[in-house]
Amino acid sequence: MAETTEVKQKWMEGYDVVFGEDVEQEETTEFSQLLESTQTKNFDEGEVYPGTIISIGDDYVTVDIGYKQEGLVSTREFQNYDGTLKVKLNDTIEVYLDRLESHQGNLVLSKDKAEILKAWDRISDACETGTPLEGTIIAKVKGGLSVDIGVKAFLPGSQIDVRPTRYLDKYIGKKMEFKVIKFNKKRGNIVLSRRAILQDERDQLRGEILAQIQEGMIVKGIVKNVTDYGAFIDLGGIDGLLHITDMSWGRVKHPSNILTLGEEIEVKILKFDKEKERVSLGLKQVQANPWEEVDTKYIISTRVSGEVVSVKDYGIFIELSDGIEGLIHVSEMSWTGKIKNPAKHFTVGEKVEAQVLEIDIENKRISLGMKQLQENPWDALELKFPVGTKVKGKIKSVVDFGIFVDLDEDVDALIHISDVSWIKKNIVLSEEYSEGQELEAMVVSVDKENQKFCLGLKQLEEDPWKKIQERYPIGTIIDATVMRVTDFGAFVEVETGIEGLVHISELSEERVEKPEDVIKKGQEVNAMVISVDKEAKKIALSIKAVGHAEERAQVGSYGKPEPVQSATLADKFKGLKIDEE
Repeated sequence: MAETTEVKQKWMEGYDVVFGEDVEQEETTEFSQLLESTQTKNFDEGEVYPGTIISIGDDYVTVDIGYKQEGLVSTREFQNYDGTLKVKLNDTIEVYLDRLESHQGNLVLSKDKAEILKAWDRISDACETGTPLEGTIIAKVKGGLSVDIGVKAFLPGSQIDVRPTRYLDKYIGKKMEFKVIKFNKKRGNIVLSRRAILQDERDQLRGEILAQIQEGMIVKGIVKNVTDYGAFIDLGGIDGLLHITDMSWGRVKHPSNILTLGEEIEVKILKFDKEKERVSLGLKQVQANPWEEVDTKYIISTRVSGEVVSVKDYGIFIELSDGIEGLIHVSEMSWTGKIKNPAKHFTVGEKVEAQVLEIDIENKRISLGMKQLQENPWDALELKFPVGTKVKGKIKSVVDFGIFVDLDEDVDALIHISDVSWIKKNIVLSEEYSEGQELEAMVVSVDKENQKFCLGLKQLEEDPWKKIQERYPIGTIIDATVMRVTDFGAFVEVETGIEGLVHISELSEERVEKPEDVIKKGQEVNAMVISVDKEAKKIALSIKAVGHAEERAQVGSYGKPEPVQSATLADKFKGLKIDEE
């Protein structure tokens, strides 16, 4: 046993090993010294400490700052704008101690907050003095962009440019200068503005432009805003208004059809109010005026074609070329006048052909016609329907003043109410005629110039007034029926449809104050014809003249004179004038 112990001791010679209680005592002493050295270093939240990267994960980077626990830093804080990492294993960095212990038992660290504290003096000074800071836009975040100015700062979308910006991705990776407009040291928030720098530059440029601008100048500008009535153009420090009427020599439906936001265009300064700093611009004024060549490009009576750009109640506007429009009036659309509402026959965008009728360069008007390219139906109508021709057709419509008849032609014929009857008065056409009814009539006139095709019904019969004087010579005594009594006399029926007037002065030898006192409607009377006017269609009668004739006849029978002829006896009434209302 003693020999064995001696061999073991001899084998361990040269090794620094202590067995038994000596070993345990030495290990306890080393651990106590390490623990003591760790506890002597104080770690306070809110301070910056150096650390070493000991591992890199997808979400967190683990950093050893010499504390009993490692700390975690979000991987996002080490990423470039393209997603690559700025650090690698074993790199020494400075971190901000946010919390000594998280719910997982780790330190909560932040590289960004450490850099913020480090750069805080520089940022604070830049905010107070307005000094721009250079930075790189690294990512798109909610509400704007993230910018690296040594620390991460926020650039709101409204502060990116002087004009609204929709597409933020185009800014990522770009280096720019920014102004610090807001910061919070406690929270570590920094808000930047690029717009403030651009506005300063714009204000400086504005003064230069206002000093140089003159009416008539042609300048370049950027379309800043488009409205219903025009567009605002950024001339580089000052905005000008381009009204919709000054955008094109032609018709503009909406400014957005011509201009787009951000587009660079050349415009002319039409008017400049230096005091109010208002600028009126023109786009069409930098282009050739198409009306200057109209008289050589469009000749009267030539055929042209174009697109319908507007439909009105009175006609349609045709775009013949860019900036040149012509009007086809509704009266020039058809020889027959059947087109009453152009909207029922034409639509915007439709291609049509027409003939040039008139050109007014001074007022920028071109009159066009469509019917001139069509055969005029009135030419054939004169040959096909001579006056006096009997025709048959169907009633197309009945109106107060006449009847429209369809003869299977492009032109409808009209029977005026005055050509319905020779003798009927106060005719109500709708009570005697109806749509679709067939009838026969006679052609009365074909007026090509005024486009009137007239028929007559009464012309199928002989005018009863034509030989009225032969049937009723002056002095003729007739039996008549009283049709109506008026204040000035009584109307009696001479024959069917023909009436004569017995004036109040011809009712009796005695003075008559009221005709109804001596004559009644329906009464049968004898009256003498004392006047006939076939042109005016009037017959004047006298009741008292019948009494005179009878008296003379009786006196003559006693003296046996020559027989008295009624016409000769009535000669004394030839000069008598009878008024008829």
